Amino acid sequence: MPNVVTDTQSQTRFDLSAIQQALRENKIDGWLFYDHHHRDPLAYSILGLDPNAHVTRRWFYFIPANGEPKKLVHRIEAGRLDSLPGTKSVYSSWQELEAQIEALLAGQTKLAMQYSPRNAIMYVSMVDAGTIELLRSLGKEIVSSADLVSHFEAVLTDAQLATHYVAQRHIDEILAAAWNEIGTRARSGGGHSNGTDEHTMVQYLQEAMARVGLDWEHGPNVSAGPNSADSHYESTAASSRPIRNGDFVLIDIWAKLKDDPTAVWYDITWTGVVGREPTEREHLIFNTVRDARDASIKVVQDAFAANQPIAGWQADDASRNLIRKAGFGEWFTHRTGHNIGTVLHGNGANLDNLETHDERLILPNTCFSVEPGLYFPGRASDPNAFGIRSEVDMIARRGKAAVTGRIQTELVRI
Repeated sequence: MPNVVTDTQSQTRFDLSAIQQALRENKIDGWLFYDHHHRDPLAYSILGLDPNAHVTRRWFYFIPANGEPKKLVHRIEAGRLDSLPGTKSVYSSWQELEAQIEALLAGQTKLAMQYSPRNAIMYVSMVDAGTIELLRSLGKEIVSSADLVSHFEAVLTDAQLATHYVAQRHIDEILAAAWNEIGTRARSGGGHSNGTDEHTMVQYLQEAMARVGLDWEHGPNVSAGPNSADSHYESTAASSRPIRNGDFVLIDIWAKLKDDPTAVWYDITWTGVVGREPTEREHLIFNTVRDARDASIKVVQDAFAANQPIAGWQADDASRNLIRKAGFGEWFTHRTGHNIGTVLHGNGANLDNLETHDERLILPNTCFSVEPGLYFPGRASDPNAFGIRSEVDMIARRGKAAVTGRIQTELVRI
């Protein structure tokens, strides 16, 4: 029986021996994968199945900690799991399905599934409550596969990490040039009445990324004045705000190498002011966000240097507690960071103790953002209506964690 399977369409390696070793280390009897109508994209990714396959009936795939995997498929889609190793059973009726599930799991009690108690980590909570109820009625203990998913989805190869650094070098250069371009256009009125505008600068950044072979899916985000207080703001040609001397500007930019499905994203956010010095309040807010960012960076670096485990919620707390002590807790409205992989928001641990209590461990050879922010919405005429986010990316290695690109230490003067 082969230990490594590669699906020709997904090009994802399925390492059976590594999964079984992880199950034994975690004292779990087996990992039960289940899908119907592509409800669980994690299963397709981890098992190397074709994500575009036509699936209209339920299938189960059980990997025991020891021994041969087992498949259960519907008779009219009997070949659906043929790319995977293991013995196969088939069903047609619901009665037959339930009997076959009981036989499939005979002798096994503690099972990992894409499930999260109380939906605490919704990113891995793919299995419906009814299926969990059925398995529990058979005497099975269902535990979350969250840490297993992180291990097989978020851990990156050296070659993948190298692609992150290529994107980093390009984006850092493009962003530095963009700040200069904003200053030139704002002073000259180039392309817009009395200056440039948000959407024009988005197009400038897109063109620069295209020239060096990067892909960005959507965005980036260029927001001026009160728009920077919207953490997920996206300008359009119709709604674009002018950028003029005196404005506050936030740029959030992300990209990866184009046409490489294994490439890893780079994602950063910087802020600056056009044609003036920052106000006292802008200084205060930026310094608070910067120090919160650095507190999370330090707690992660210290943990990895000491070879101590650290969960996502602990890294979030480092930033959030500093911001709360500064009196700005209510204005920090999102998690501190997210996992980064071949998708921008990856399937590993997030730095989060706000939106979720993320107990997943930050693993070696993973990439993630650190991006605290403070947002003060208001009218366009309100000088205190702005938002500041300071975002860097980190890569954790065994014994060491480091920021991968430039680190903003003060507001940009454009």
